[in-house]
Amino acid sequence: MHSDLINKLQYRLAEGDETALKELHRLFCNPLFQWAMTIVRSRHMAEEIVEDTFIKIWEQRLQIPHISNLKSYLYTVTRNISLDYLRKTAGKKSYSLEEADLPPLVINSTPEDMMISAEIIKRVNLAINDLPPKCRLIFKLVKVDGLKYKEVANLLDINIKTVESQMRIALKRLHTSIMIYLPSYIR
Repeated sequence: MHSDLINKLQYRLAEGDETALKELHRLFCNPLFQWAMTIVRSRHMAEEIVEDTFIKIWEQRLQIPHISNLKSYLYTVTRNISLDYLRKTAGKKSYSLEEADLPPLVINSTPEDMMISAEIIKRVNLAINDLPPKCRLIFKLVKVDGLKYKEVANLLDINIKTVESQMRIALKRLHTSIMIYLPSYIR
């Protein structure tokens, strides 16, 4: 997502522009829903959490211009609302990302991707879905949702070195899984 568009929406929100909120919702509803699902593992609650996130954004619209990274802020708000939900419903049960029931990640094809064979795309998707849950989550947040390593580290409350390490593991596994299918002149 283009940071210029997000910045424009951020300032339009502060001016009380409801269409800016709708555009922001359109851009982030799906990724935030997937993020909430990862945490709460309930479709119904994830939908409510995403809506609560946007309600909170609207209620705090006057403070929005002071937020340096709105995208990261949206993920953080969604995480906090999700964890609040878990605390209320699960008592003192702790939650670990290792227990996360992540949905299979599918990389959507663009016109450029159409040049890659279906077999390679299949292998990449299989390799991604074979990653350990925490590694797959970090990979998704970085490569699919476009968050920076530091943002992911803050969001998951882990060290940035852990994010770097998990990304190295993910990329190495992806590389290994597709190298055997590439012609020798490309390798």
